[in-house]
Amino acid sequence: MTSTPGPTPGPTPAVDLRRAADRFQTDAGWLDSAHCFSFGPHYDPANTHFGLLLVSNDDVVAPGTGFETHPHRDMEIVTWVLDGQLVHQDSEGHSGVIHPGLAQRMSAGTGILHSEKNDAWRITGGPEHLEPVHFLQMWVVPDEAGIRPGYEQLDITAELEKGGLVTVASGLPEHADHRAIRIQNRYAGLHAARLADGETVSLPTAPFVHLFVARGAVDLEAAGALATGDAARITASDGRRVTAVGGPAEVLVWEMHAQLA
Repeated sequence: MTSTPGPTPGPTPAVDLRRAADRFQTDAGWLDSAHCFSFGPHYDPANTHFGLLLVSNDDVVAPGTGFETHPHRDMEIVTWVLDGQLVHQDSEGHSGVIHPGLAQRMSAGTGILHSEKNDAWRITGGPEHLEPVHFLQMWVVPDEAGIRPGYEQLDITAELEKGGLVTVASGLPEHADHRAIRIQNRYAGLHAARLADGETVSLPTAPFVHLFVARGAVDLEAAGALATGDAARITASDGRRVTAVGGPAEVLVWEMHAQLA
């Protein structure tokens, strides 16, 4: 698949609500995963992607377990931890302990091997933790195949605490001065917000916007209530508002100015 600019004229305005309970599920004992799109053995030809977003997996990994070394190629992979700590190690010599508030991107490029495990104590020398790690992993294709593999991470906790939508990872030129980390796709950007009860943010204006409720509950203007794990696929997004209801909430928002062809 390759990314191409969205059609002209733009897509017809629409909001497609997707509920958490309707996602594909993988239960491997050590892994509990919910997939927004077709993934692995779960295939639905009508649900392979939205805009440029190919994968949005909601993963919970048991302590002392994880994804053993495996390959990726020609993919921009963004990981966002909600609870716990996730250890990343790859064949390019990169390693890191990813925790909540830390933006992380791996560019698979010409090919990379990596592992992701819930065993941070083995790296840090700290006490062994017995809680699961809960994280979101999201994939978009790069602008060009065959780029050099790469890795980037940055703690943006302080920015998140200021409120509003924070640009986590982006290749959009207009985000160059305020994104946390860069992805190799000039049509896509990921934002996050930690909302206090009653706090409101406006979604980006873009041909394609994917809103995911990582925790809590929100009200999406003119569309209704969304709970934890719910998503909204918005075409011709006009900046409608999202408000936390009943307590704090955390949302992830992909802004996309192209779609997969």
